[in-house]
Amino acid sequence: MATYSIEPTRATLHGPFDRDRPPVLTVEPGDTVRYRTLDAGWGLEQRPADGGAWARFAEYDPEVDAGHALCGPVAVWGAAPGSTVTVTIGELRPGAWGWNVAGGRETAVNTRLGLGAGYEGTVLRWDLDRARLIGTDQHGHALPLRPFLGVIGMPPEAPGRHPTAPPRPTGGNIDCKELVTGSTLYLPVAVPGGLVSVGDGHALQADGEASGTAIECPMDLAELTFGLRDDLRLSTPRAETPVGWLTFGFDEDLDEAMLVALEAMLDLMGELHGLPRPEALALASLVVDLRITQVVNGVRGVHAVLPHGALGAP
Repeated sequence: MATYSIEPTRATLHGPFDRDRPPVLTVEPGDTVRYRTLDAGWGLEQRPADGGAWARFAEYDPEVDAGHALCGPVAVWGAAPGSTVTVTIGELRPGAWGWNVAGGRETAVNTRLGLGAGYEGTVLRWDLDRARLIGTDQHGHALPLRPFLGVIGMPPEAPGRHPTAPPRPTGGNIDCKELVTGSTLYLPVAVPGGLVSVGDGHALQADGEASGTAIECPMDLAELTFGLRDDLRLSTPRAETPVGWLTFGFDEDLDEAMLVALEAMLDLMGELHGLPRPEALALASLVVDLRITQVVNGVRGVHAVLPHGALGAP
């Protein structure tokens, strides 16, 4: 199996998802790609504490590049609509710095808390100790890091440019803190080749991502191995992670997102354990946790979690 590297250059960086964007690389199932990425805001250096301007990627074009700084796309040989691309997450190494903000723009949370457009906003600047996996901000808060990629996804079937903020059935800005090293993400394919793009490095995030940002950081290394499942047809992503199996639901309505995630989990429980749907639902009420992935991307996310061993092997 081959190993490739992708650096953040004008040829590999983009914002919106677009099925007509040519791949920068085509890989065989089993191949590995080692990425280096910018932070989500196309940043090249630490964001200043006063919220002022900072250095962006020199060739950033706000008309073309609006959205997260994504690397790719990578086509997977043989991927076709109806199949499933798998992405196994290897080593994740954040950059030396990160930032997160609260307030200063109109969101439901900021409006409720009086931190909307009239508030100047708060910026926390984080120094990231990659050896000890500790982040320390300018106020001395020290937190353990748990890095992951906020965006791993593919374009939808519809032509045209699609914003990076909302997650979709084909993945994207899922913002799930459980997609750490050792996880495998399963994504339903909508276009030939799949066309996977990645970015939005997070050094640490809680479920919900309440302020709208994690510790946003570049990634010095994100190692991903691609696979293909022609025998698996999905309508929403799922993942096998160190904590258990996850299924995802996305919708503008949080209740609907929950139902999508739960239905997908009942399907998975049927596949893994041969359970009829009513029995799966009864057991899910005992062992499956429903967690709010994020509430800040327009489309809300819920992930259902079936811990490993909760129903015996597998």
